[in-house]
Amino acid sequence: MPPRKRSDAVRNEQTLLAAAAAVFVRSGVDAPIREIAAEAGVGMGTIYRHFPTRADLVVAVYRHQVESCAAAGPELLAGGGSPYVALRRWIDLFVDFLVTKHGLAQALQSDDSGFASLHAYFLDTLGPVCRQLLDAAAAAGEIRADVRPYELMRGIGNLCIGQADERYEPRRVIALLLDGLRA
Repeated sequence: MPPRKRSDAVRNEQTLLAAAAAVFVRSGVDAPIREIAAEAGVGMGTIYRHFPTRADLVVAVYRHQVESCAAAGPELLAGGGSPYVALRRWIDLFVDFLVTKHGLAQALQSDDSGFASLHAYFLDTLGPVCRQLLDAAAAAGEIRADVRPYELMRGIGNLCIGQADERYEPRRVIALLLDGLRA
């Protein structure tokens, strides 16, 4: 079993991952490491100590964002509100992730085997969360019962692709899609 990281090391790593994600959204995955270090408030050596290569950092950001999005689903459902509202809030987080993911995916395309395993990780981790949210909303009579998680996630992903066009607002179209799920 690998040794456990100290809590401050885990916090530092989480701070680095959040900073890298923010920089990747703003400046792309090829942004200078010094920009990420400045965003995180650390030295460049700290980044290289945690992530020896840019690819290590990109993969870690991708995995971290998948895990954060997955953890949010049960938390939103446990919030005590409507399962449909929890689903919509989770979809907002999912869209935020997808905006970052598109840039990360392009960076990872050069290593098809690595990208394929990350894509499988994405589906294996987020699919069950989406299923849980859909099942809860369907059981509450708030949405149709025949919605499949992969189709919904894939459809939302496809709607996010055109986000660079200023005339296109994917969140508006996604809201229309979600309204169409209503029972």
